[in-house]
Amino acid sequence: MTATQKFRPVDEQLTVLRKGAAEIIPEEELRAKLERSRVSSTPLRVKLGVDPTAPDLHLGHTVVLRKLKHFQDEGHTAIFLVGDFTAMVGDPTGQSETRPPLTREQVQANAQTYLEQVYKLLDRERTEVRYNSEWLGGLSGIEIVRLCGHYRLARMLEREDFRSRLANNQAISVHELLYPLFQAYDSVALKADVELGATEQKFNLLVGRDIQREYGQQWQVALTMPILVGTDGQRKMSKSLGNYVGITESPTQMFGKIMSISDELMWSYYDLLTDFAPPVIVRVKEEVRTGVLHPMDAKMQLAHNIIAGFHGEEAARKASEEFRRVFRERESPSQMTEYRVRRVSDGNAFLHKKVGDIIESTVPWSLPPTGKEKWARLLVSLGEIASKSEADRLMKQRGLEINDATVTDVSSEIDFNKPSTFTVRVGKKNFFRLIIEQA
Repeated sequence: MTATQKFRPVDEQLTVLRKGAAEIIPEEELRAKLERSRVSSTPLRVKLGVDPTAPDLHLGHTVVLRKLKHFQDEGHTAIFLVGDFTAMVGDPTGQSETRPPLTREQVQANAQTYLEQVYKLLDRERTEVRYNSEWLGGLSGIEIVRLCGHYRLARMLEREDFRSRLANNQAISVHELLYPLFQAYDSVALKADVELGATEQKFNLLVGRDIQREYGQQWQVALTMPILVGTDGQRKMSKSLGNYVGITESPTQMFGKIMSISDELMWSYYDLLTDFAPPVIVRVKEEVRTGVLHPMDAKMQLAHNIIAGFHGEEAARKASEEFRRVFRERESPSQMTEYRVRRVSDGNAFLHKKVGDIIESTVPWSLPPTGKEKWARLLVSLGEIASKSEADRLMKQRGLEINDATVTDVSSEIDFNKPSTFTVRVGKKNFFRLIIEQA
Protein backbone atom coordinates (compact mmCIF):
# COMPACT_ATOMS: atom_id res chain seq x y z
CA MET A 1 0.00 0.00 0.00
CA THR A 2 1.38 3.40 -0.95
CA ALA A 3 1.23 6.41 1.33
CA THR A 4 -1.58 8.00 -0.68
CA GLN A 5 -3.77 4.88 -0.80
CA LYS A 6 -4.58 4.66 2.89
CA PHE A 7 -6.83 7.68 2.97
CA ARG A 8 -9.30 8.99 0.44
CA PRO A 9 -8.48 12.21 -1.42
CA VAL A 10 -8.69 15.23 0.88
CA ASP A 11 -11.59 16.84 -0.99
CA GLU A 12 -13.64 13.66 -0.59
CA GLN A 13 -12.86 13.51 3.11
CA LEU A 14 -13.77 17.17 3.58
CA THR A 15 -17.14 16.66 1.91
CA VAL A 16 -18.05 14.20 4.65
CA LEU A 17 -16.42 16.11 7.49
CA ARG A 18 -18.05 19.43 6.57
CA LYS A 19 -21.56 17.94 6.53
CA GLY A 20 -23.64 19.55 9.26
CA ALA A 21 -20.67 21.35 10.84
CA ALA A 22 -21.29 24.80 12.29
CA GLU A 23 -17.64 25.92 12.14
CA ILE A 24 -14.24 24.48 11.32
CA ILE A 25 -11.61 26.71 12.92
CA PRO A 26 -9.71 27.14 10.67
CA GLU A 27 -10.76 24.97 7.72
CA GLU A 28 -7.52 25.57 5.79
CA GLU A 29 -5.64 24.09 8.74
CA LEU A 30 -7.81 20.98 8.68
CA ARG A 31 -7.13 20.62 4.96
CA ALA A 32 -3.38 20.91 5.59
CA LYS A 33 -3.53 18.32 8.39
CA LEU A 34 -5.47 15.93 6.15
CA GLU A 35 -2.91 16.41 3.35
CA ARG A 36 -0.01 15.66 5.70
CA SER A 37 -1.89 12.69 7.12
CA ARG A 38 -2.45 11.26 3.66
CA VAL A 39 1.15 11.75 2.56
CA SER A 40 2.63 10.28 5.74
CA SER A 41 -0.04 7.57 6.10
CA THR A 42 -0.56 8.75 9.69
CA PRO A 43 -4.11 9.10 10.99
CA LEU A 44 -5.17 12.30 12.70
CA ARG A 45 -5.93 12.13 16.40
CA VAL A 46 -9.51 13.35 16.80
CA LYS A 47 -10.76 14.02 20.31
CA LEU A 48 -14.26 14.22 21.70
CA GLY A 49 -14.50 14.77 25.45
CA VAL A 50 -17.71 14.00 27.32
CA ASP A 51 -18.39 14.47 31.01
CA PRO A 52 -20.67 11.59 32.12
CA THR A 53 -23.12 13.80 34.02
CA ALA A 54 -26.17 11.57 33.34
CA PRO A 55 -26.59 7.84 32.65
CA ASP A 56 -28.43 8.04 29.33
CA LEU A 57 -27.70 9.56 25.94
CA HIS A 58 -30.28 11.12 23.63
CA LEU A 59 -30.14 12.08 19.97
CA GLY A 60 -28.79 15.52 20.87
CA HIS A 61 -25.61 13.88 22.22
CA THR A 62 -25.18 11.85 19.05
CA VAL A 63 -24.78 14.85 16.74
CA VAL A 64 -21.13 15.34 17.65
CA LEU A 65 -20.64 11.59 18.16
CA ARG A 66 -21.64 11.06 14.55
CA LYS A 67 -18.96 13.51 13.47
CA LEU A 68 -16.38 11.54 15.44
CA LYS A 69 -17.63 8.44 13.60
CA HIS A 70 -17.14 10.25 10.27
CA PHE A 71 -13.47 10.82 11.12
CA GLN A 72 -13.19 7.19 12.22
CA ASP A 73 -14.76 5.99 8.97
CA GLU A 74 -12.16 8.04 7.08
CA GLY A 75 -9.41 6.07 8.83
CA HIS A 76 -8.47 8.53 11.57
CA THR A 77 -8.08 7.77 15.27
CA ALA A 78 -11.30 8.43 17.20
CA ILE A 79 -10.53 9.30 20.82
CA PHE A 80 -13.55 9.14 23.09
CA LEU A 81 -12.44 10.94 26.24
CA VAL A 82 -14.43 10.28 29.39
CA GLY A 83 -14.15 13.37 31.59
CA ASP A 84 -14.21 11.48 34.85
CA PHE A 85 -12.00 14.14 36.48
CA THR A 86 -13.66 17.21 34.94
CA ALA A 87 -17.16 15.89 35.74
CA MET A 88 -16.21 16.25 39.40
CA VAL A 89 -15.29 19.89 38.69
CA GLY A 90 -18.43 20.84 36.76
CA ASP A 91 -18.51 22.50 33.32
CA PRO A 92 -19.80 26.11 33.60
CA THR A 93 -20.75 26.21 29.90
CA GLY A 94 -24.32 27.43 29.49
CA GLN A 95 -24.85 27.63 33.24
CA SER A 96 -26.44 30.61 34.96
CA GLU A 97 -25.17 29.38 38.32
CA THR A 98 -22.48 27.07 39.64
CA ARG A 99 -23.15 23.48 38.61
CA PRO A 100 -22.80 21.01 41.51
CA PRO A 101 -19.96 18.54 40.90
CA LEU A 102 -20.69 14.82 40.78
CA THR A 103 -19.29 12.20 43.13
CA ARG A 104 -16.73 9.69 41.87
CA GLU A 105 -19.31 6.91 42.25
CA GLN A 106 -21.86 8.77 40.10
CA VAL A 107 -19.26 9.48 37.44
CA GLN A 108 -18.08 5.86 37.26
CA ALA A 109 -21.63 4.50 37.02
CA ASN A 110 -22.57 6.97 34.29
CA ALA A 111 -19.34 6.38 32.36
CA GLN A 112 -20.02 2.66 32.06
CA THR A 113 -23.49 3.15 30.59
CA TYR A 114 -22.17 5.92 28.30
CA LEU A 115 -19.67 3.58 26.70
CA GLU A 116 -22.21 0.88 25.95
CA GLN A 117 -24.40 3.47 24.25
CA VAL A 118 -21.47 5.12 22.41
CA TYR A 119 -20.57 1.80 20.81
CA LYS A 120 -23.92 1.84 19.02
CA LEU A 121 -22.23 4.41 16.75
CA LEU A 122 -18.48 3.99 17.11
CA ASP A 123 -16.46 0.89 16.22
CA ARG A 124 -15.54 -0.62 19.59
CA GLU A 125 -12.31 -2.15 18.27
CA ARG A 126 -11.08 1.08 16.65
CA THR A 127 -12.03 3.58 19.35
CA GLU A 128 -9.39 4.84 21.76
CA VAL A 129 -11.14 5.31 25.11
CA ARG A 130 -9.32 7.46 27.64
CA TYR A 131 -10.12 8.97 31.04
CA ASN A 132 -8.76 12.41 31.89
CA SER A 133 -8.09 11.39 35.48
CA GLU A 134 -5.08 9.57 33.96
CA TRP A 135 -3.21 12.90 33.73
CA LEU A 136 -5.30 15.50 35.55
CA GLY A 137 -5.48 13.39 38.68
CA GLY A 138 -1.70 13.31 38.87
CA LEU A 139 -0.99 17.02 38.36
CA SER A 140 0.93 18.55 41.24
CA GLY A 141 0.04 21.89 42.74
CA ILE A 142 2.94 23.61 40.97
CA GLU A 143 1.90 22.06 37.62
CA ILE A 144 -1.63 23.42 38.03
CA VAL A 145 -0.22 26.87 38.85
CA ARG A 146 1.94 26.73 35.72
CA LEU A 147 -1.07 25.70 33.65
CA CYS A 148 -3.01 28.70 34.98
CA GLY A 149 -0.06 30.94 34.15
CA HIS A 150 -0.51 30.19 30.46
CA TYR A 151 -3.89 31.97 30.22
CA ARG A 152 -5.03 35.47 31.14
CA LEU A 153 -7.96 36.00 33.50
CA ALA A 154 -9.31 38.83 31.35
CA ARG A 155 -9.70 36.48 28.40
CA MET A 156 -11.36 33.85 30.58
CA LEU A 157 -13.94 36.39 31.74
CA GLU A 158 -14.74 37.28 28.13
CA ARG A 159 -16.78 34.11 27.75
CA GLU A 160 -20.49 34.78 27.62
CA ASP A 161 -21.43 32.59 30.59
CA PHE A 162 -19.10 34.44 32.93
CA ARG A 163 -19.90 37.90 31.56
CA SER A 164 -23.59 37.32 32.06
CA ARG A 165 -23.15 36.12 35.63
CA LEU A 166 -20.90 39.05 36.49
CA ALA A 167 -23.43 41.48 35.04
CA ASN A 168 -26.16 39.90 37.18
CA ASN A 169 -23.99 39.85 40.32
CA GLN A 170 -24.03 36.04 40.37
CA ALA A 171 -21.17 34.11 41.89
CA ILE A 172 -18.40 32.48 39.86
CA SER A 173 -16.35 29.93 41.74
CA VAL A 174 -12.60 29.68 41.12
CA HIS A 175 -12.87 25.99 40.20
CA GLU A 176 -15.10 26.99 37.27
CA LEU A 177 -12.26 29.08 35.85
CA LEU A 178 -10.10 25.97 35.93
CA TYR A 179 -12.49 23.86 33.88
CA PRO A 180 -11.56 25.26 30.40
CA LEU A 181 -7.87 24.93 31.31
CA PHE A 182 -8.30 21.30 32.34
CA GLN A 183 -10.18 20.57 29.11
CA ALA A 184 -7.39 22.30 27.18
CA TYR A 185 -4.75 20.25 28.97
CA ASP A 186 -6.58 17.12 27.81
CA SER A 187 -5.67 18.13 24.27
CA VAL A 188 -2.03 18.50 25.31
CA ALA A 189 -1.99 15.08 26.99
CA LEU A 190 -3.62 13.42 23.97
CA LYS A 191 -1.70 15.42 21.32
CA ALA A 192 -5.03 16.10 19.62
CA ASP A 193 -5.05 17.21 15.98
CA VAL A 194 -8.79 17.95 16.02
CA GLU A 195 -11.23 18.53 18.85
CA LEU A 196 -14.98 18.21 18.39
CA GLY A 197 -17.73 19.86 20.38
CA ALA A 198 -21.12 21.55 20.25
CA THR A 199 -21.25 25.24 19.34
CA GLU A 200 -21.58 26.13 23.03
CA GLN A 201 -18.14 24.53 23.57
CA LYS A 202 -16.38 26.85 21.11
CA PHE A 203 -14.65 28.89 23.81
CA ASN A 204 -13.25 25.78 25.52
CA LEU A 205 -12.03 24.34 22.21
CA LEU A 206 -10.22 27.55 21.34
CA VAL A 207 -8.57 27.63 24.78
CA GLY A 208 -7.25 24.20 23.85
CA ARG A 209 -5.52 25.67 20.79
CA ASP A 210 -3.87 28.35 22.91
CA ILE A 211 -2.68 25.94 25.60
CA GLN A 212 -1.27 23.49 23.04
CA ARG A 213 0.80 26.34 21.59
CA GLU A 214 2.07 27.21 25.08
CA TYR A 215 3.19 23.60 25.52
CA GLY A 216 5.00 23.60 22.16
CA GLN A 217 2.46 21.51 20.23
CA GLN A 218 0.77 21.99 16.88
CA TRP A 219 -2.60 23.69 17.35
CA GLN A 220 -5.65 21.53 17.13
CA VAL A 221 -8.46 22.33 14.71
CA ALA A 222 -11.75 23.10 16.46
CA LEU A 223 -14.82 21.65 14.75
CA THR A 224 -18.18 22.56 16.25
CA MET A 225 -21.58 21.03 15.58
CA PRO A 226 -24.98 22.72 15.97
CA ILE A 227 -27.08 22.01 19.04
CA LEU A 228 -30.02 19.78 18.18
CA VAL A 229 -33.42 21.33 18.81
CA GLY A 230 -35.74 19.08 20.78
CA THR A 231 -39.06 17.62 19.68
CA ASP A 232 -40.86 20.76 20.88
CA GLY A 233 -39.16 22.68 18.06
CA GLN A 234 -38.04 25.49 20.39
CA ARG A 235 -35.37 24.50 22.92
CA LYS A 236 -32.25 22.35 22.85
CA MET A 237 -32.94 18.67 23.31
CA SER A 238 -32.82 17.87 27.01
CA LYS A 239 -34.14 15.11 29.20
CA SER A 240 -35.09 17.64 31.88
CA LEU A 241 -37.25 19.51 29.35
CA GLY A 242 -38.97 16.33 28.22
CA ASN A 243 -38.28 17.09 24.53
CA TYR A 244 -35.75 14.32 23.99
CA VAL A 245 -35.48 11.05 22.08
CA GLY A 246 -33.38 8.58 24.08
CA ILE A 247 -31.22 6.18 22.10
CA THR A 248 -32.01 3.32 24.51
CA GLU A 249 -35.76 3.85 24.24
CA SER A 250 -37.76 1.23 22.36
CA PRO A 251 -37.91 1.57 18.57
CA THR A 252 -41.65 2.28 18.82
CA GLN A 253 -41.09 5.10 21.33
CA MET A 254 -38.29 6.60 19.25
CA PHE A 255 -40.37 6.38 16.07
CA GLY A 256 -43.35 8.11 17.64
CA LYS A 257 -41.23 10.92 19.09
CA ILE A 258 -39.43 11.57 15.81
CA MET A 259 -42.74 11.63 13.95
CA SER A 260 -43.96 14.32 16.35
CA ILE A 261 -41.43 16.92 15.18
CA SER A 262 -42.50 19.68 12.81
CA ASP A 263 -42.00 19.38 9.07
CA GLU A 264 -39.58 22.32 9.19
CA LEU A 265 -37.44 20.78 11.96
CA MET A 266 -37.27 17.51 10.03
CA TRP A 267 -34.58 18.88 7.70
CA SER A 268 -32.24 19.71 10.57
CA TYR A 269 -32.63 16.12 11.79
CA TYR A 270 -31.89 14.84 8.28
CA ASP A 271 -28.71 16.90 8.23
CA LEU A 272 -27.43 16.14 11.74
CA LEU A 273 -28.69 12.62 12.47
CA THR A 274 -28.28 10.74 9.18
CA ASP A 275 -25.51 9.95 6.73
CA PHE A 276 -27.56 10.99 3.72
CA ALA A 277 -25.33 13.10 1.47
CA PRO A 278 -26.35 16.77 1.05
CA PRO A 279 -27.52 16.24 -2.59
CA VAL A 280 -29.83 13.44 -1.41
CA ILE A 281 -31.36 15.66 1.29
CA VAL A 282 -31.82 18.46 -1.24
CA ARG A 283 -33.63 16.04 -3.57
CA VAL A 284 -35.95 14.75 -0.82
CA LYS A 285 -36.70 18.32 0.22
CA GLU A 286 -37.56 19.26 -3.36
CA GLU A 287 -39.83 16.22 -3.71
CA VAL A 288 -41.72 17.34 -0.61
CA ARG A 289 -41.93 20.94 -1.86
CA THR A 290 -43.34 19.88 -5.23
CA GLY A 291 -45.78 17.36 -3.76
CA VAL A 292 -44.06 14.29 -5.19
CA LEU A 293 -43.43 13.06 -1.63
CA HIS A 294 -45.73 13.67 1.33
CA PRO A 295 -44.00 15.25 4.39
CA MET A 296 -45.27 12.34 6.51
CA ASP A 297 -43.48 9.84 4.26
CA ALA A 298 -40.28 11.89 4.33
CA LYS A 299 -40.45 11.94 8.12
CA MET A 300 -41.08 8.20 8.28
CA GLN A 301 -38.00 7.65 6.12
CA LEU A 302 -36.03 9.80 8.55
CA ALA A 303 -37.32 7.92 11.61
CA HIS A 304 -36.63 4.55 9.98
CA ASN A 305 -33.05 5.55 9.14
CA ILE A 306 -32.28 6.84 12.64
CA ILE A 307 -33.77 3.85 14.44
CA ALA A 308 -32.06 1.32 12.15
CA GLY A 309 -28.74 2.83 13.20
CA PHE A 310 -29.38 2.06 16.87
CA HIS A 311 -31.69 -0.97 16.86
CA GLY A 312 -31.22 -2.59 13.45
CA GLU A 313 -33.18 -2.68 10.21
CA GLU A 314 -35.78 -5.21 11.36
CA ALA A 315 -36.65 -3.21 14.50
CA ALA A 316 -36.99 -0.04 12.41
CA ARG A 317 -39.30 -1.83 9.97
CA LYS A 318 -41.55 -3.11 12.76
CA ALA A 319 -41.68 0.34 14.39
CA SER A 320 -42.65 1.84 11.04
CA GLU A 321 -45.42 -0.73 10.55
CA GLU A 322 -46.68 -0.15 14.07
CA PHE A 323 -46.81 3.60 13.49
CA ARG A 324 -48.81 3.13 10.28
CA ARG A 325 -51.23 0.82 12.04
CA VAL A 326 -51.77 3.08 15.06
CA PHE A 327 -51.67 6.56 13.60
CA ARG A 328 -52.75 6.15 10.00
CA GLU A 329 -55.36 3.45 10.53
CA ARG A 330 -56.14 4.80 14.05
CA GLU A 331 -55.83 1.38 15.68
CA SER A 332 -54.44 0.81 19.15
CA PRO A 333 -50.87 -0.57 19.23
CA SER A 334 -50.30 -4.31 19.38
CA GLN A 335 -48.15 -3.80 22.49
CA MET A 336 -48.76 -1.14 25.09
CA THR A 337 -48.06 -0.51 28.74
CA GLU A 338 -50.48 -2.48 30.90
CA TYR A 339 -51.53 -1.50 34.41
CA ARG A 340 -53.30 -4.19 36.43
CA VAL A 341 -55.00 -3.20 39.70
CA ARG A 342 -55.70 -6.27 41.85
CA ARG A 343 -57.91 -5.49 44.82
CA VAL A 344 -57.07 -7.51 47.94
CA SER A 345 -59.26 -5.81 50.58
CA ASP A 346 -61.27 -2.65 51.18
CA GLY A 347 -59.08 0.25 50.22
CA ASN A 348 -56.04 -1.92 49.47
CA ALA A 349 -54.73 -3.24 46.18
CA PHE A 350 -51.58 -4.03 44.25
CA LEU A 351 -50.62 -2.23 41.04
CA HIS A 352 -48.66 -4.24 38.47
CA LYS A 353 -47.01 -2.39 35.58
CA LYS A 354 -46.18 -4.50 32.54
CA VAL A 355 -44.35 -3.31 29.41
CA GLY A 356 -44.40 -5.92 26.63
CA ASP A 357 -43.70 -9.25 28.30
CA ILE A 358 -41.81 -7.73 31.23
CA ILE A 359 -43.40 -6.83 34.57
CA GLU A 360 -41.56 -3.64 35.50
CA SER A 361 -43.00 -3.13 38.96
CA THR A 362 -45.49 -4.32 41.56
CA VAL A 363 -46.37 -1.84 44.29
CA PRO A 364 -49.06 -1.43 46.97
CA TRP A 365 -51.92 0.78 45.78
CA SER A 366 -54.34 2.68 48.00
CA LEU A 367 -57.88 2.99 46.70
CA PRO A 368 -60.21 5.89 47.57
CA PRO A 369 -62.77 5.12 50.33
CA THR A 370 -65.60 5.16 47.77
CA GLY A 371 -63.69 2.96 45.35
CA LYS A 372 -63.99 5.68 42.71
CA GLU A 373 -61.40 8.17 41.46
CA LYS A 374 -61.30 10.92 38.88
CA TRP A 375 -59.58 9.95 35.68
CA ALA A 376 -57.52 13.14 35.76
CA ARG A 377 -56.08 12.26 39.17
CA LEU A 378 -55.48 8.64 38.13
CA LEU A 379 -53.48 9.69 35.06
CA VAL A 380 -51.17 11.71 37.31
CA SER A 381 -50.83 8.85 39.82
CA LEU A 382 -49.82 6.46 37.05
CA GLY A 383 -47.25 8.95 35.75
CA GLU A 384 -48.96 9.28 32.37
CA ILE A 385 -49.53 13.02 32.90
CA ALA A 386 -47.31 15.45 34.83
CA SER A 387 -50.02 17.33 36.74
CA LYS A 388 -53.77 17.40 37.32
CA SER A 389 -54.05 20.79 35.62
CA GLU A 390 -52.37 19.34 32.54
CA ALA A 391 -54.76 16.36 32.65
CA ASP A 392 -57.76 18.68 32.91
CA ARG A 393 -56.49 20.73 29.97
CA LEU A 394 -55.90 17.59 27.88
CA MET A 395 -59.44 16.37 28.53
CA LYS A 396 -61.00 19.71 27.65
CA GLN A 397 -59.03 19.66 24.39
CA ARG A 398 -60.43 16.20 23.54
CA GLY A 399 -57.06 14.54 24.10
CA LEU A 400 -58.32 11.61 26.22
CA GLU A 401 -60.02 8.55 24.78
CA ILE A 402 -61.26 5.61 26.88
CA ASN A 403 -62.38 2.53 24.96
CA ASP A 404 -62.59 4.66 21.78
CA ALA A 405 -64.85 7.26 23.44
CA THR A 406 -63.58 10.83 23.87
CA VAL A 407 -63.79 12.02 27.49
CA THR A 408 -63.97 15.80 28.01
CA ASP A 409 -65.63 15.98 31.45
CA VAL A 410 -62.85 16.60 33.99
CA SER A 411 -65.07 15.19 36.76
CA SER A 412 -65.34 11.78 35.05
CA GLU A 413 -64.53 8.91 37.40
CA ILE A 414 -63.29 5.36 37.20
CA ASP A 415 -64.98 2.75 39.38
CA PHE A 416 -62.57 0.29 41.02
CA ASN A 417 -65.49 -1.63 42.59
CA LYS A 418 -66.11 -3.85 39.57
CA PRO A 419 -63.84 -5.75 37.20
CA SER A 420 -63.18 -3.76 34.03
CA THR A 421 -60.72 -3.35 31.18
CA PHE A 422 -59.97 0.03 29.62
CA THR A 423 -57.87 0.93 26.58
CA VAL A 424 -56.76 4.51 27.11
CA ARG A 425 -55.26 6.98 24.65
CA VAL A 426 -53.54 10.01 26.20
CA GLY A 427 -52.77 12.67 23.61
CA LYS A 428 -52.01 11.52 20.08
CA LYS A 429 -49.42 8.86 20.67
CA ASN A 430 -49.60 7.38 24.16
CA PHE A 431 -51.71 4.27 24.77
CA PHE A 432 -52.05 2.08 27.84
CA ARG A 433 -54.37 -0.62 29.08
CA LEU A 434 -55.89 -0.62 32.58
CA ILE A 435 -57.31 -3.83 34.02
CA ILE A 436 -59.22 -3.88 37.30
CA GLU A 437 -59.46 -7.23 39.09
CA GLN A 438 -61.21 -8.20 42.31
CA ALA A 439 -59.79 -10.42 45.06
